[in-house]
Amino acid sequence: MTRLRLLPDAPAEPAEERPLHAVVRIGFGPVPLDFDRLAAEFPAVQSGLALAGDVDLELRLACTGPDELRAISTALLRAGAANLQVDLVLRALTRGRPALHPVP
Repeated sequence: MTRLRLLPDAPAEPAEERPLHAVVRIGFGPVPLDFDRLAAEFPAVQSGLALAGDVDLELRLACTGPDELRAISTALLRAGAANLQVDLVLRALTRGRPALHPVP
């Protein structure tokens, strides 16, 4: 994302690093959480899924570090989440070409 610069010679702001990725699964309390408000309030919120089942909402986060992840978790609980499950992402899996192995 390119930021607007007021002066043509002003240096561009460095992109904020967000190396800590997590998936947060949320069970709503009495009132559902507003995904659009959460995404606007917390830049770490990258995407979300509304789910049917044991949890109601899954958020994908990219945080600057553990402090931001803790702050978001606390804010979600204060906003009315009944329960929270936070899982750190170790690596992303992407679809690739199938590896064909010889049959012995």
